[in-house]
Amino acid sequence: MLPLTDWVLELLSMERTPFRAYTISALLLALLALLFRTLLQLGSSWHRYYVNCQRLRCFPEPPRRNWLLGHLGMGQNTEEGMQYVDELIGRYSHSCLWWFGPWFPILRLFHPEVVKPMLLESAAIAPKDYVFYGFLKPWLGDGLLLSNGAKWVRHRRMLTPAFHFDILKPYMKIFNQSTDIMHAKWRQLVASGSTSLDMFGQVSLMTLDSLQKCVFSYNSNCQETPSDYIAAILELSSLVVRRQHRLLLHWDFLYYLTPDGRRFRRACDTVHRFTANVVQRRHQALSRLGREAWLKSKQGKTVDFIDILLLAKDEDGQDLSDEDIAAEADTFMFEGHDTTASGLSWVLYNLACHPEYQERCREEIKDLMRDKESEEIEWEDLSQMPFSTMCIKESLRLHPPVTAVSRRCTEDIKMPDGRVLPKGNVCLISIYGTHHNPAVWPEPQVYNPHRFDPENSKNQPPLAFMPFSAGPRNCIGQNFAMAEMKVVLALTLLRFAVRLDESRPVRRKPELILRSENGLWLHLEPLGFSRESQPSAPRS
Repeated sequence: MLPLTDWVLELLSMERTPFRAYTISALLLALLALLFRTLLQLGSSWHRYYVNCQRLRCFPEPPRRNWLLGHLGMGQNTEEGMQYVDELIGRYSHSCLWWFGPWFPILRLFHPEVVKPMLLESAAIAPKDYVFYGFLKPWLGDGLLLSNGAKWVRHRRMLTPAFHFDILKPYMKIFNQSTDIMHAKWRQLVASGSTSLDMFGQVSLMTLDSLQKCVFSYNSNCQETPSDYIAAILELSSLVVRRQHRLLLHWDFLYYLTPDGRRFRRACDTVHRFTANVVQRRHQALSRLGREAWLKSKQGKTVDFIDILLLAKDEDGQDLSDEDIAAEADTFMFEGHDTTASGLSWVLYNLACHPEYQERCREEIKDLMRDKESEEIEWEDLSQMPFSTMCIKESLRLHPPVTAVSRRCTEDIKMPDGRVLPKGNVCLISIYGTHHNPAVWPEPQVYNPHRFDPENSKNQPPLAFMPFSAGPRNCIGQNFAMAEMKVVLALTLLRFAVRLDESRPVRRKPELILRSENGLWLHLEPLGFSRESQPSAPRS
């Protein structure tokens, strides 16, 4: 069979015959039809773009760099970038329009009144946008963070019981144990002369340690010895952030040709292999013993996240597949360790900046522990820490672990002032911006836990404070995170005084979570004797 080019050349060199005339006419007509269709599509796209631009004109727009770049490059993931966000909030108060190049508009929302219609819409009308979350897909799959539509609704309903208070209570022992291990390590480091430690590095390992025990009933001793699985999770987080900042690597076919892309694949394989092995072994045990006998074998033991996912059924009596269970476990490991570590690190930093609040928290915890036989925080103790809770909340306001979430509305959404968010546009809901809006929070840059005194906070709009997002797609694990933060903060302040390391300035850096550019270094001063037991959880 002749190649197409040879066939065309041969066709053109044919004698003038009716067949040749018909063939050339048909080719020309096909080309004209293709050209006409392309022009129609371009015209339709241009018209949609023009109409969208007209509808977006009701939103104020900061000056662009130029017509081609728009605002690209004006918002940096640096301390200066966060200060620029503060300037935008002071200037525009509610919202503004932001252009990534000449074609891609983003609505930035930073006031409870304009955030509310978007966050409180159903997940079908305001799904998450993949521009900001898509790079996580090969790692996390279709877990709650990334799924949409009917699948998300089904999984959310099935997973909600996993975060009921009765399920969370047994995890308190794990939180205490993991904190004990971290503190024992701190005492050894301080004794050897290392009085200044990076809180992010230390606390991240502790939260990963807790999560591995809560999710898989697996103790990797990752706080003391290297773990391939934990190293892979930390590397994946770092690689995703690096890819976000390199526009050419946003295309998968280019990214996976690079050293970073190959490292990303290897780390994904490590994480997926570990999760799949645990799920497979647990599923085999369930099938071998039967549901009733398997449940009986769990009596007296802590029921972990994998157990709950294996037992979960939807309204039709259908189980989650092994692939779905693995995706939800990977999602919980990712979302649960970084955000909690960020929240804990920043609250310790804020209390180091304000020794008077730190001391008041310490006295509150000492009063709580005075009549206890063991130095352990129990579930019932969490409600007996009002001032410490206020300090955690104020730190989450000032330094929210997740600074923004994005949505792409599938229908027009009307705002209270009559303006309309046109469908199809990406909305960046700025949690940081709302928390730092002077129209919502007077003196927003000041750390003041008394804002969350019940008497002072009762007149605040419900969405003035939303560190765990809000609405149908709020963080399902927020009670887990708050319980862990309270346990770790209480035991830390009971055993250590924390002070700023003024030789290492703190510069905020918003990535997947809010970090500090060169770590968050604090001086630690041990306060008296404390138990340093290191109990192990059973291996799965």
